[in-house]
Amino acid sequence: MARMTLRRLGERADLSVPRGSPQMGVRYDADAFGRFAETMARFLGTGRFIVGQTVFVVVWIILNTIGIVNHWDPYPFILLNLAFSTQAAYAAPLILLAQNRQDDRDRANIERDREVASRTQADTEFLARELAAVRLALADVVTTQDLEDSLIQLATLITGQPARIAPGLNPPPELNPAPGPDPAPDGHSAGGAAPDGH
Repeated sequence: MARMTLRRLGERADLSVPRGSPQMGVRYDADAFGRFAETMARFLGTGRFIVGQTVFVVVWIILNTIGIVNHWDPYPFILLNLAFSTQAAYAAPLILLAQNRQDDRDRANIERDREVASRTQADTEFLARELAAVRLALADVVTTQDLEDSLIQLATLITGQPARIAPGLNPPPELNPAPGPDPAPDGHSAGGAAPDGH
């Protein structure tokens, strides 16, 4: 039983068609035929084809008007008109088929570009939200300058005099001491005057 099932599946290479439906008409590879149509459409749209066809028509007319050869298509060149009509009857559908395939490719590319643009827009909006969140979080972060200013203010409040700033640190201008004589080590000014209350 299993062998029969596997054999039937092996016989049915095309699983896109339901099993019960009869397969009627000629089966062909649509993609291969489409590629052939595109090749023909590209060839028909070249200058080489136009020049070759012009040379062919001129030779045809010359050979059927001069008396050296047997005229297989005398004037008004009905066989040549029939050949051109047949060529036009086949060229137009081939060109339309090639254009339809190109339209399908363009439509697929546009859809893919739209999806990429949508993803890019979503990523950009996400990054913008993340940057705004980081900016808000950094607004409350204490910087080194803020710490230095706070330490200088605390030192001024505790000692009652401006703190000595380590080299490389810049105190705010309002806490920068005015130049003057250094106080004596015992608390008296260099001029010898005692502070009030002593």
